[in-house]
Amino acid sequence: MSNLETVKTQFPSFPEVNRNTSLDIKDNQLWQVLCGDKGHWRTGLYSPEANSIDAVDRLEKHDCPELFLLLSGEISIVIKENNKLKIITLEPLKPILVDTWHNGFCPNGKHTGTALVVERDEFTTLYQSMLQG
Repeated sequence: MSNLETVKTQFPSFPEVNRNTSLDIKDNQLWQVLCGDKGHWRTGLYSPEANSIDAVDRLEKHDCPELFLLLSGEISIVIKENNKLKIITLEPLKPILVDTWHNGFCPNGKHTGTALVVERDEFTTLYQSMLQG
């Protein structure tokens, strides 16, 4: 991928769910949107397929911040600031708010960690290759 790719997320960006009951969670999913509140937020579960920074092929950046909270296993978030890559290891119950280029990996293998993610229900995402400036 040599150019930036742009994806717009617009309503409906989350499924209708039965309220006040447990939500269905799928195993071995990179991203599962769980629910949301129109005009405000949506939440989902993130479980990377990559198992190292070398397996991360692209970075993404939203036009709004995104909160990550580790629920289980291990996940490292790769961020790019000032053209430098940095790895942040998520810690249980210590959320981080990401507003720069990012992606993630599970150092113990595909889908071995899960994070809760909270983001707006409508936003624009840019994608770029890890090799791109």
